[in-house]
Order: sequence, then C-alpha cells, then structure tokens
Amino acid sequence: MSEINIPRAEQEAPRAVQHDVLNQFIDQCLREEQSSALRSLRLDNCGPYVASQVRAFEKALDTYGRAKAEKKRAETRYDALSAGRDLVNAVLLMKQRMATEEEGQRFHVDDLIMPPHRFGERMSVRVSYRWRPSAANPWAYGDITIFHDVNMRPDYTLPPPKRKPSAARQVQERQEALYREWEHLKSLALHSVRDFFRNGGNGAEIPKVFQVKPDTHTRGLNNFSAKFWL
Repeated sequence: MSEINIPRAEQEAPRAVQHDVLNQFIDQCLREEQSSALRSLRLDNCGPYVASQVRAFEKALDTYGRAKAEKKRAETRYDALSAGRDLVNAVLLMKQRMATEEEGQRFHVDDLIMPPHRFGERMSVRVSYRWRPSAANPWAYGDITIFHDVNMRPDYTLPPPKRKPSAARQVQERQEALYREWEHLKSLALHSVRDFFRNGGNGAEIPKVFQVKPDTHTRGLNNFSAKFWL
C-alpha cells in the first residue's frame, strides 16, 4: 500500500473540487436534509480519507433528517454542520497534499516496499529514490538502507502472564511484534528521505547505509531515529 505518494487515480479528483462550490453544496444538503447534491462532485474519488468524511457527513445528515423533537433537531443539525466542516477540511488537506506532490518534478521516493518473509532482531528497510536539481535536468537514482537492531528484552515492570503461552504462540507473538517494529521503521525511513529532499537536500549526499539512532530512554525508535542528516 502506498504510504507517502498519492495513487495516480486519486490525483485528479481533488483538483476539480472548488472550495466555494463544495460549501454551497453542503449548505444545500443541510437544507434538503440529504446528501444527493454532493454526488456530482465525485468526492469518493478523492481517496479513502475524503471518502470516510463523506460517509460521516451522510450519516450525520440522515440522523438530522430523522430527528423530530426540537431539541434533537438542534443537536443533530449541529452535528451535521460539524461533519460538513470536517469534509471541507478533508478536501482542503488533499488539495494541499496535491500541491506538495508537485515536488515530484524534483524528486520521487518509492514507497512500495514489501516486508521480508520472516523478521529477526536485525532488520532493515531499503528506500529507493530519484532526484534532479530542476525539471530540465536528467534524473539521478539512488537508495539508502536503514538498519535497526530491535531490543526484544522483556519488560519486567509488567506482571507475568497468568498462563505461559505455548512455544508456537510465543514464536507467533514475537513475529507479530517484530512486524510492527518493521512497519514503524519503514514509515520513519520513507518520511526521512522525503523530508530530506523537501528541505532542499542533495540526493548525492544521502549515505548508502545508515544505522538508526535509538531513543536514549526507551532504546526504541522515535521520530528522529532515521533522520540520517542530523
């Protein structure tokens, strides 16, 4: 699943949505107590986050439309108004992210990274990228492999389980914990490379390998662990 790049199929829909038109349609939906006015905007094509806000607005409108008592009508109308504002903000966020993704003329970070079949305490994530000083220059390609040694020592501050799990269950739980740690490492690595370029970094200065810097207190990962330029 793409983590930092917007799928091409979702890139055009947000551009077509005008802020003032969306607000007018939401006001119309509130007057009519139904969401049919929004259908022409094709908001479901704007990605899963906007689609979830559309569903939340539709649900709030439905609740408002079914309310009978005056107090309940007032409460549900307020909820629908709030859901409408959340929907507008979701579309604006997508538009802002689209503007950010126009940086793709200067760099692109490949965020489709498959996990290994099995995890160990020594894990790594390889991030590939391309960059150029301007759209007039040819692309240069590179990659960085970020390593992490996971601290799997048990937390003795927690009470022991009442019943010791089977050996197979312990292996499964260990793999699940290591998978979560790998996903965290992948996310940090991708955002680190993207932020480096976004801040004007030169791809030629990215190292080929980097060992993460664990949190001095928890010995685990934090938001700065994979920032190789710090």
